[in-house]
Amino acid sequence: MTDAGADAVDRTSGSPASPAFPLLRLRRTGSLLDLPWERPLAEWPDSLLFRQIPVGPSRHLVRFLSVDGSLLALKEEPVRVAESEYEVLGHLERVGLPAVIPVGIARRPATDSAILVTEYLAHSLQFRRLLTRFPLGPGPYRGRLLDAMAWLLVDLHRGGVYWGDCSLANTLFRRDGDRIQAFLVDAETSEVHQSLSDGQRTFDLEILVENVGYGLADVAMLQGRPEDLDAAITDAESVRDRYRAIWRELHLEPALPAGDRHAIRAQLRRLNDLGFAVDEIEIVPADRGSEVKLRVTTSNRAFHAHELERLTGLHALEGQARLLLNDLREYRAWLELKEGRHLTDAAAARRWRRELLNPALRRLRPAIGGRDALQAYCDVLEHKWLLSERAKRDVGLEAAIAAYLAEGAPAPEAPLEGNGPGDGSPASATPQT
Repeated sequence: MTDAGADAVDRTSGSPASPAFPLLRLRRTGSLLDLPWERPLAEWPDSLLFRQIPVGPSRHLVRFLSVDGSLLALKEEPVRVAESEYEVLGHLERVGLPAVIPVGIARRPATDSAILVTEYLAHSLQFRRLLTRFPLGPGPYRGRLLDAMAWLLVDLHRGGVYWGDCSLANTLFRRDGDRIQAFLVDAETSEVHQSLSDGQRTFDLEILVENVGYGLADVAMLQGRPEDLDAAITDAESVRDRYRAIWRELHLEPALPAGDRHAIRAQLRRLNDLGFAVDEIEIVPADRGSEVKLRVTTSNRAFHAHELERLTGLHALEGQARLLLNDLREYRAWLELKEGRHLTDAAAARRWRRELLNPALRRLRPAIGGRDALQAYCDVLEHKWLLSERAKRDVGLEAAIAAYLAEGAPAPEAPLEGNGPGDGSPASATPQT
């Protein structure tokens, strides 16, 4: 297929010819087929359902378009870059690593341009929006964000992915229970390998530390707090320590007493608590005859998410699932004590959804609009814990919901009063390129 270019002239009429159709590759059809792929992205008509979403500094044009009820991000960039990014994002989706999902690519080789289409990450936030929605300066949410960046890089490196441009600006964030989950948005410089060398990992980590420092310093200046610049550097340096601590934990080969099955189970529980399902364990003799070494192979961080889905059918992020499972177990224990009988896992899960979760979500939905309902319920659980700590007793779920709603169901992704249309919606967090 050839592309004569947008400036070609029809020799029979003397008028400009229509641009040739590009090489188009889509994972969905429907209305996507009707879009003007032959045109540069800047020339697409305003009659399309574009969303005006604020973006930060970008090397390439990015526009957001509603198509068949889905919000898509379209980015125009050189063909080679777009093709590489499309393949890397496809790989990340296949192996279950946290990243935006590729939808398609339209290539126009004659002009060395392509449009990469990705699915917009619902309920997500940019780092600037996340940090500026909380009290100024360092705080717990900054720590959670730094943990999220360290975890994301660990996840990628374990999967053999070299990011190459790790930064806060190339990442989107979702609140995940009492934690934050980071997702790769920009894979322009990323590479997929069978595994990464220590040198590749170290270089990628140093890029991340430097770029996180720039990002936090940018927020400090936007907030008019130059006194926070030193803290920005210190916090960025802490990402290195966070990354290394996680990596050590995952690759630890502890020497344990040969007959101590409890010690082995305790080590496996530590990995489960971090969110990792154990694929395989290997127990080998250590240097000393009375000890063994434990080697563990783990999968991606979805241990609690898979368990919640198995029991309840709910799809949740890992941190959300951990809190929801704790709530389910607490309710099961209360039911068994109250009724004086044992409940099966399936029966307890059904009753938890029917008697606790679903009624709570019905009360929350009018206040949270299009926000993540499971995250709102996790917010209520955190509210309940704080209220109970102050009262030095369990205040109960009903009181926590009432207090949460009375405060306006606060969340960083909720719109600020007086903001323009679209601000605060899931689409208000935008990928950087």
